[in-house]
Amino acid sequence: MEYNFESERLGFRRWQETDKIPFAHMNADVQVMRYFPSTLTREESDQLVARFESHFQEKGYGIWAVELKETREFIGFIGLLTIKMDTDFQGSTEIGWRLNAPFWKKGYAMEGAKACLNYAFHTLHLPEVYSFTALLNKDSEKVMQRIGMRKVREFNHPKLEIDHPLRRHVLYKLENV
Repeated sequence: MEYNFESERLGFRRWQETDKIPFAHMNADVQVMRYFPSTLTREESDQLVARFESHFQEKGYGIWAVELKETREFIGFIGLLTIKMDTDFQGSTEIGWRLNAPFWKKGYAMEGAKACLNYAFHTLHLPEVYSFTALLNKDSEKVMQRIGMRKVREFNHPKLEIDHPLRRHVLYKLENV
């Protein structure tokens, strides 16, 4: 399997059928999904892979399946996606990541996000990239800060109810200079 691009320890590639089961297990993990409204069923997880692949077809880039180069083990995703939710930054590109819990606290999210930003700015020549997460998700926010993104503001996620504990989000941005 050839990678679209690599970092020191990670390989970024398109999704394979064999990724679907470990991805579904990851998305069903309460710990992994604690800053999302709910865990995902197998069907919802497969639909997410289909959405990612559709984005690749439309834009030529997207959310990559990420594996450890040393073992070829699937560890989650890191990548770029067009923002579709109803906000003033709709249509912009976001960077996002979700890694399986055994791979947390090893620097993979930061390493992979930096590689994706390099791809976004030097290969795709995107003018800017956004990232956002629930205000409660301090670990993800720290990754945003460590990769050089700057906080723009807080906002209410338009798809979450007024009293939902995850409704308040932080928005970060990095410009291609």
